[in-house]
Amino acid sequence: MTAENIVEQTLAWFDQGEYKRTLARRVAIATESQSNQRDEELTRYLDEEIKPALSAMGFSLLSVENPHAVHRPFLIATRIEDSTLPTVLSYGHGDVVFGDDENWRSDLSPWELKEEGDRWYGRGSADNKGQHTVNIAALEQIFKARGGRLGFNCKLLFEMGEEISSPGLAELCRDYHEELSADIFLASDGPRLSADRPTLFLGSRGAVNFRLTINARDNAYHSGNWGGLLTNPGTQLANALACLVNQHGQLQVAALKPPAVSDAIREILSDVDVGDGANDPQIDPNWGEAGLTPSERLYAWNTLEVLSFLTGNPQRPMNAIPGHATAVCQLRFVVGTDWQNLAEHVRAHLDAHGFEQVDVEFMRGSPATRFDPTDPLVGWALDIMQRTTGKKTALLPNLGGSLPNDVFADILGLPTLWVPHSYPACGQHGVNEHMLISVAREGLAIMTHLLWDLGEQGRGLLEQHLAHAGGAR
Repeated sequence: MTAENIVEQTLAWFDQGEYKRTLARRVAIATESQSNQRDEELTRYLDEEIKPALSAMGFSLLSVENPHAVHRPFLIATRIEDSTLPTVLSYGHGDVVFGDDENWRSDLSPWELKEEGDRWYGRGSADNKGQHTVNIAALEQIFKARGGRLGFNCKLLFEMGEEISSPGLAELCRDYHEELSADIFLASDGPRLSADRPTLFLGSRGAVNFRLTINARDNAYHSGNWGGLLTNPGTQLANALACLVNQHGQLQVAALKPPAVSDAIREILSDVDVGDGANDPQIDPNWGEAGLTPSERLYAWNTLEVLSFLTGNPQRPMNAIPGHATAVCQLRFVVGTDWQNLAEHVRAHLDAHGFEQVDVEFMRGSPATRFDPTDPLVGWALDIMQRTTGKKTALLPNLGGSLPNDVFADILGLPTLWVPHSYPACGQHGVNEHMLISVAREGLAIMTHLLWDLGEQGRGLLEQHLAHAGGAR
């Protein structure tokens, strides 16, 4: 059997409605990890949907309780066919954000898959149930076509707390390092560059949140009696923010800027256009780092965003000088940024500009990752994806957003390849979330071809990868 044969058979299976029926069952399980009322549903998703599918392919299953989030368990599934074969690790999360039932369109429910044109509506259809269902289906079709074999070793890691920032995931990967050891990581999450363009991304930008606060006094005072005599913390904090990021959205803290964009990354991103989707917001041309293209600003540079700003009482403004002001900010950053020392860098910058009264609090952060785009594994994946779809695949050195990719890239030390099966306007985390049927179908063809080819020439691919990595060192 050829790759073309197995892809054709898999798409015929999809067109018969089998994938839709499977996804409908999974969407119907209300796995809201942000709710304490869904503990049984979170466990049921693994027990009734994921475990039976993997057991049928001969995977051994290891359930692991999460010490950091009760009832948000992990599942490690393993199938070793031959120790000399390459091992691929994949990942998925079965939890979703709040359904937000009352705000969906009146004829839609987050817990019922509904088809409308090219869309399947339902919570988790795009993030992440629809995506890992594509990848499991590809494994099932290959297993069947090869007569009960995959042609490679396979491990899968499922978590049920990704939407609450993956508590315990890093610790799990450290504690179960051997059980999760592999040669390559291949999974699906996040959006494509656009609905009609297959995408491969190699990591993600990091994110760090921090809070700035001015506590000027315990009370607010009448602005007519004390205006011009008492400092206004809202005014001061607004100016402090302006010295961190200017009126054009350009980061002003030199210590938090990334290395210059390399020629190699510029070349990759020259083929990437952002904001072209029908439902995308219009890009502001004069916003962001000067001298960079929109794609370079999004995928190769750092941005500082003000997420919230509070002073006084916005709901009931009074004629009073507020006593306090606070803002929560976020730095999105690429590899090479000294983000661990963000608080110290912000402190030094504010002090240098006369804002010693501003308190700086580091809240939380996650690292940036980026697999080498010149690695042979990247070229292999791009070639397979283009041959499968007849489309030029978009290569992103990293996603603009953040994923827990650091646990796979840094803790497990794996080359990471992500092939997303959603698109930017999918409604992820919002109401009316949906998966495009055309993208799901195309994604299934891609994953089937990639995994089939891994079983055909996996050893050779890994030899090329190791030779390249050795040369790079």
